[in-house]
Amino acid sequence: PIAGHANLCPQSISTKPQELEILLSTVKHEILHALGFSVSLYAFYRDSEGNPLTPRGDTGRPQLNERLQTRQWSERVVRSTVRQGWSVRSGRVDREVTMMVTPKVLEEVRRHFNCPVLEGAELEDQGEEGTALTHWEKRVFENEAMTGTHTQNPVYSRITLALMEDTGWYKANYSMAQPLDWGRNYGCDFAMKSCKDWMDNRTASGESIHPFCNKVKRDPLETECTIDRSSVALCNLVEHQEKLPLLYQVRHLLWGNDRALHTLMCCEYDNTLFQNFVSIPHVPPGKENYYGGSVTLADYCPYIQEFTWRSNNIVVRGSHCQYLENNPSPEKNFALENYNPTSRCFDHTDHMWEERSCGQVRQWRHWGSGCYQFFCQEGRLHVVVANYTYTCYYTGQVLDIRILSSGWLHKGALVCPPCQDLCQVSYSCFVKVPWCVLHCQDLCQSGDSKQGLCVGNSEMPPYIEYHLDELTCRAAGSHAPWTLLIISVIGSLR
Repeated sequence: PIAGHANLCPQSISTKPQELEILLSTVKHEILHALGFSVSLYAFYRDSEGNPLTPRGDTGRPQLNERLQTRQWSERVVRSTVRQGWSVRSGRVDREVTMMVTPKVLEEVRRHFNCPVLEGAELEDQGEEGTALTHWEKRVFENEAMTGTHTQNPVYSRITLALMEDTGWYKANYSMAQPLDWGRNYGCDFAMKSCKDWMDNRTASGESIHPFCNKVKRDPLETECTIDRSSVALCNLVEHQEKLPLLYQVRHLLWGNDRALHTLMCCEYDNTLFQNFVSIPHVPPGKENYYGGSVTLADYCPYIQEFTWRSNNIVVRGSHCQYLENNPSPEKNFALENYNPTSRCFDHTDHMWEERSCGQVRQWRHWGSGCYQFFCQEGRLHVVVANYTYTCYYTGQVLDIRILSSGWLHKGALVCPPCQDLCQVSYSCFVKVPWCVLHCQDLCQSGDSKQGLCVGNSEMPPYIEYHLDELTCRAAGSHAPWTLLIISVIGSLR
């Protein structure tokens, strides 16, 4: 390619840090389309020796696909495969998927998912012209920046850089790749089966269904953390106005093994293909086929997603932990959160946080997770809440919080995540593979060795005491009775 064109709307340009970062990611996204990630360019890819991956016709160019009005690529670039036994609400069906199968992409995608039999990187099969086949499949790659819609925290992974190298026109600098946590090391079941299969199998084995979810947004509002702990998040499972739609899967014209063109076929799948639940907590039986994730391109699979707080349809703040403008106002900061470049998301326990004064108790009908600063030191994860430091000694450790602030006693608790989630390089991995910090990021979960090495779980030393404030009330005569207020979330969430 020698030229590309993009039109940026001036009114969409914002100088707010979070919105500006999304805009810059969008610009890079469009540049990568022009550089090679485009259905109109697949037929022109070359191998590492400079030879065309797609045969040329008598004109010296690949054959024209009349329907797509673009040059037809070969199966050395893009290939279709059938997923047999694809689990849906009504049973199992066969589903055809389209894969990018070039060498570097194949190597990277197999390593990312830890799936040695994966045929390639799945391409998007929904959307209009310009979306289908020209992006990574949203269900499989979620926040990879080259999926078909922005949802949260976009990253340009090694898989996208591998595709650019597989065009035959560039050499990729993989040190510039950003870590993609979605699906990492989740195996072939995650990469090759439906999200319903994943959720059913994990539930049956007593494991978490993350990164998918089955919580319908309701009052009281219970938030979670995104898989990379960059944001407070909600399950995007919502009720749709109509039953989840039919999928019309088009088998695009491809070169067959006999180098003849397949016949264009249009295959109508079972009308429950996008219905991923037999039952959903708090949803009446018989209504499940109206419920699915809010992101259509992700095959209606519901997953944990960051959101914005809105009032009268105006954005008040976001839920990404690393932006200062997302801090709640002091009078509403019941869980003593701190949105900061060094903050990440931590889970709360199942109990509501409360604020207590000498005459009043306030419980907030929103809890589940929050943003707090952290640091890694001496092999341990340390969490900072209102300038007090709490050390995590083992995964799942409950940190009781009781802190007086602005005349109120804030009571709640945080749950310690695995140290490796935030401090990156585990001690055992470093001992086993000491050069890992510099050379094998995937083996040792990547990261900066300056953050520290996790030394593993251990009991909390008996001499350790965490800060716990007490509320002291002085009243003449008998104590005044407490007034209990239940405070709901104000505004809407999107």
